[in-house]
Amino acid sequence: MCATCGCGNVAEHEHAPLTETVSLEQKVLAKNDHLAQHNREWLRERGILALNMTSSPGAGKTTLLERTIRELPETPIAVIEGDQETELDTERIAATGARAVQVNTGSGCHLDAEMTHRALNALDPAPGTVLFVENVGNLVCPALFDLGEHRKVVMISVCEGTDKPLKYPHMFAAAGLVLVNKIDLLPYVDFDLAACTEYARAVNPGVDILPLSVTTGEGLDHWYEWLGEQRRTVSASLEGVIDPA
Repeated sequence: MCATCGCGNVAEHEHAPLTETVSLEQKVLAKNDHLAQHNREWLRERGILALNMTSSPGAGKTTLLERTIRELPETPIAVIEGDQETELDTERIAATGARAVQVNTGSGCHLDAEMTHRALNALDPAPGTVLFVENVGNLVCPALFDLGEHRKVVMISVCEGTDKPLKYPHMFAAAGLVLVNKIDLLPYVDFDLAACTEYARAVNPGVDILPLSVTTGEGLDHWYEWLGEQRRTVSASLEGVIDPA
């Protein structure tokens, strides 16, 4: 018997499928991209540099932000902290004197544009602020979700594998900057900086790569220079919107 209509002759009947396959991922990402564009316009109108900070857990994002805030006291900085649970990283950022808001995703493995929109409303960063969005520690899902940021910054550490860019190509392809942290440990770990750089540029030709150590401070001057360049780019864009002449 035909399972679709109950007739007795399966061979003589062809039945059109009763369901249609829809790509849920495409629909979710389309909605997210729409909201991300709204966030991007909101940030641009205020001259806010927004950086989506991504990494695997333990690479050193929060420690980098703590040191950056303390060593750039003249730069207005605010932080959106994304974690599955706890407010531990927000408490660390608040201890530096910077304003921060926590977004807990529960079982979610990334921030999205709607979460970022709500956080922006709660944080209400002043015009000209540098906004760091510290994403959930994960090198997979955050690559797919635009938050409306100016750039994605990917941080890895030398305690991870040299082949990280090859294993997680979507994340590294989306990066505007790759930070390689904990280079003070290079003598003690099996990590090939030159090979990692080659792999990163294989998936993202021309991407900036900055080796550094948040612990010792080595390379942080280049990080601060890069931040300054990005701020000037945003400021120039804002001036063009306000004063076309």
